[in-house]
Amino acid sequence: MARKSDIAVNFEYFALRLACALVNAVPYPAAMALARAAGRFAFHVLRLKRERTVSRIRSVFPEKSESEANAIAVRSISNMIQTAVEMIRAPRLSRKWMDRHVLDGKMYKDRLQEYVDEGKGVVIMVPHSGNWYMAAWSMAKYGLPLFAIAARQRNWKIDAWMKRQYGDIEVVERGSARTLVEIKRKLRQGRAFAILPDLRVPQRDVEVDFLGGKANVSHAAAMFAVNCGSPVVVAMMTRDGGKHVFHHLATLRPNLEAADRKAEAVRITREAMALLDEGIRRHPGDWFWYNKRWILQPVG
Repeated sequence: MARKSDIAVNFEYFALRLACALVNAVPYPAAMALARAAGRFAFHVLRLKRERTVSRIRSVFPEKSESEANAIAVRSISNMIQTAVEMIRAPRLSRKWMDRHVLDGKMYKDRLQEYVDEGKGVVIMVPHSGNWYMAAWSMAKYGLPLFAIAARQRNWKIDAWMKRQYGDIEVVERGSARTLVEIKRKLRQGRAFAILPDLRVPQRDVEVDFLGGKANVSHAAAMFAVNCGSPVVVAMMTRDGGKHVFHHLATLRPNLEAADRKAEAVRITREAMALLDEGIRRHPGDWFWYNKRWILQPVG
């Protein structure tokens, strides 16, 4: 990873902290209203990635009109901006805040805790839908022993800031020499591992049907579950009237007697992605349509 110059590091960090000061100066409802307005402005005025995004949506939902596809795209980009605002405000999101803004959050935490209490950990697969961070923040605030992985940012000051924003979630650095060992160790301690499926891993792995195309996904998360005997919870987040909703789509159990562990991990991966495909189709406006990594180009 190339090292940024000190000037770039300080300028980027100053811009971030300025944005943080502005966002935190506004009450939460007003900040969310401004984020939604910014989403509409980005789509209708700036036309940010508009043609590509709407084309992708209509390819998945050919039965929808152009205006319906536009509405999905506006909701998607507005959700992305709202998620950024909530990331900035994350240290202020207390358990009482979760009680008001995350529907049935404590109930879902208790359900996940039952899996944790089995003593083999639990793998929680959540897509980039709604505020995907909120799934982890809320469960951690309610006391679930949660950890996740994250890549180190090139700007070391922003990297330190992001680690502070994760709050009660322990973060294992992606790509370090001990990443795989640490994940297995924590699962075997009976902890919950939250992971976002990446639809464009660079090496060919598991090809799955996803949103009308072919996605190349890693079987690593399922492999951890197979090796540790952990259940796999497939879930997603959506926004509904200013609230966050945690949807438990299914719990997949690895076959501990499977002779071929990789094949078992591939099976779980395919089942999980089919569930996520179905969930996103039910709530298309909450899916992050704007990232070009998820346009599903074939692997080279």
